[in-house]
Amino acid sequence: MTVDPTVLADGVNLLWVALACFLIFFMHAGFAMLESGQVRAKNVANQLTKNLLTWSVGIVAYFFVGFGIEAIAGGLTGGGSYSAGDLTAVMTAADGAWINEWLFGAVFAMTAATIVSGAVAGRARLRAYVGYTLLLAAIIYPVVVGFTWAGGFLDALGFHDFAGGMIVHGMGGIAGLTAAYVIGPRLDRYAEDGSTNVVPGHSMTFAVLGTLILAFGWYGFNVGTTATVFAVEGGELVLDGYAVVGRVALATTVGMAMGAIGASIAALYLTGKVDTLYVANGLLAGLVAVTGIADVVTWWGAMLVALLAGLQLPFVFEFVTDRMKIDDVCAVFPVHGSAGALGVLALPFVHVGGFSTSLLVSQVVGVAVIAGWTVGATAAVFGAFRAVGQARVSPAHEREGLDVSEHGVDTYPEFGKPDLAADGGRAVRARSTDATEVRTDGGTATDESSDDGIKLVMAIVRPAKLADVKHALAEAGAPSLTVTRVSGRGSQPAKTGQWRGEEYTVDLHEKVKIECVVADAPVDDVVTAIHEAASTGEPGDGKVFVLPVDGAVQIRTGEEGPTAV
Repeated sequence: MTVDPTVLADGVNLLWVALACFLIFFMHAGFAMLESGQVRAKNVANQLTKNLLTWSVGIVAYFFVGFGIEAIAGGLTGGGSYSAGDLTAVMTAADGAWINEWLFGAVFAMTAATIVSGAVAGRARLRAYVGYTLLLAAIIYPVVVGFTWAGGFLDALGFHDFAGGMIVHGMGGIAGLTAAYVIGPRLDRYAEDGSTNVVPGHSMTFAVLGTLILAFGWYGFNVGTTATVFAVEGGELVLDGYAVVGRVALATTVGMAMGAIGASIAALYLTGKVDTLYVANGLLAGLVAVTGIADVVTWWGAMLVALLAGLQLPFVFEFVTDRMKIDDVCAVFPVHGSAGALGVLALPFVHVGGFSTSLLVSQVVGVAVIAGWTVGATAAVFGAFRAVGQARVSPAHEREGLDVSEHGVDTYPEFGKPDLAADGGRAVRARSTDATEVRTDGGTATDESSDDGIKLVMAIVRPAKLADVKHALAEAGAPSLTVTRVSGRGSQPAKTGQWRGEEYTVDLHEKVKIECVVADAPVDDVVTAIHEAASTGEPGDGKVFVLPVDGAVQIRTGEEGPTAV
């Protein structure tokens, strides 16, 4: 049986591109976790919704408009052919073209779009962000692709960007910075004296896990861009773009490693500590830096460029936030913008073919053109939204949180609610004496007493001691309790925390409030049980209060007094 090498090459190439597209799509899970981890708990659902709508709105806009705009922009600026029919060409494309041309382009476009959401988190109105996403996918990003990959004037000039270090990531980072500048910082981000207030995100775990998911998907982004595995020459199969897959895989792998190392060094220099979020951001910055050059960079060049990308990140972030007063919530500019530009600008110095002045000129011009177009277009769109009062939510809604004000949901409904805490403590059977049934308040079922015997024992203790207190109360014969998460301060000294290299004071400490109602039970025994179980001997152990209760009524039976308790 003979196999047509052309059929085999087309089938393998198509499968390769499809798998790469699926990996790149999975990066949106990483973006969602990375960004939601860096925002306040009250804004998590808003950030997740933006990530979902980025794909949903953007992919439709790219299908109907963006894909055609790429061809028209390329033909207009590069001297090639173009026509109005390019706008509808995707609708009649061959089956394979819907994968290796349209879908391949779409997943890159959506990556550029979703970067912006991290910069404007916590205050951008949903309709403004979705409106911008629609225009980015339909016009702003496709024009950049037209200038470059679609055969435009930058391509003719010799501008090189292998997988979108500047075209996708640099463009997205610059767009995010511009948008954050136009709509302004979050409330209370900057004090009246101009100093910067730290607003920590709610989950370092989400941020780091999102980073690792992105790093995994990046293999599709970079290695997958070697889009053709085979070609047919003289009737025989030969490696095509896949010939450089090893170099691309190497650059991608060492890029993430050196970026994390560079950010660690810079964070240690600036703060005296290796900041976890800087390490995660540096890993991504290293990946961004090598994305545009991975196919033609030397091994040592990939390491050097990624290291520089990690080193610059803390300094650029501090410059943007502290000097320029631009509230870039998720550090999208130092991670994507400056790192992407650094990578493509460094290419002439680390190219496998040696230094080239003409390549340096084309890279500088390319970065300038892409940055200029992105800043102008993004500022125009968000400026228009701001002019009609639609760029950001109201101060009241921002303080309340965008989850409730924009979506009507509470991502963590149990926070701050008087629900029973699930602390993981083991269940303990209440102590019984004289084989008589013990009530939950410590008295016996046959006790009859007046209201004067009802007491409320209220304790404020460390969260880590909750399981011990529960066990001690059960042993004391008073296992019923209500637990509430609270925060406050007393004699426990304030301490400092750090979020992306910036220190902040923690003077409200997390505690749990335990309330236990007892009747005809030895109150002193209950107090002693709590005291002994909650004590560490250090400031901040908490306090126990005993309060009289005038009366009690059981809702189900209507019983009153100690029997109701």
